[in-house]
Amino acid sequence: MIIAIDGPSGAGKSTLGKMLAKELNLLYLDTGAMYRAVALAVLDKGVEIENREQVIIIAAAAEIELSGEPDSLHIFLNGNDVSGRIRTNQVGQAASIVSTISEVRKILVSRQQELGKRGNGCVLDGRDIGTVVFPNADVKFFLTASAEARARRRFAEDRQRGIATTYETTLAEINLRDERDRTRADSPLAVADDAIVVDTSNLDTAEAFAEMLNIIKEKSLSATPGLT
Repeated sequence: MIIAIDGPSGAGKSTLGKMLAKELNLLYLDTGAMYRAVALAVLDKGVEIENREQVIIIAAAAEIELSGEPDSLHIFLNGNDVSGRIRTNQVGQAASIVSTISEVRKILVSRQQELGKRGNGCVLDGRDIGTVVFPNADVKFFLTASAEARARRRFAEDRQRGIATTYETTLAEINLRDERDRTRADSPLAVADDAIVVDTSNLDTAEAFAEMLNIIKEKSLSATPGLT
């Protein structure tokens, strides 16, 4: 079973994707973390993020592994655990630039498809899962929320992690990221024709999770482990 979760930054994709994967006993793939890992590799090498050719070379050479349970997923870059380092705003903004490069997307999409075919299925979240990576996914969600709601969540998360920022800066970064995601030439952020849109602006995590789980059950997947 393949469950695709797409949507803009801060809509709750990762949190809810992990919860669904754990509930359904499926592999969880945080595809956004893979782009962040490439961005970190570029930054660590001191390469300009706009240097397309060098970014492609670094992406092709990067060894990215995802390990652990859904709610304690670890991201390894060339053998080093970078789970915390990839979550900074700097890396996030760099990842949004890296993700506009077609060659980088092709490299990572191929890896995501390989990982997704292992085991008894997986939950993937990103921005082009239901449209490009797994267009034939069993269930497709598109999570959305107002930019303000997403900025409040991201700001609160950053403060908990000790990252110094402001709500205004976070909102500006969210809006910039949205614009890049929607207007990039290759695989822009879009709602798949058969995706189910869930607006999380006024839903807490438990409410959104319950709604998504009910939708999966309604799609006649109750025989899948974890649904009964």
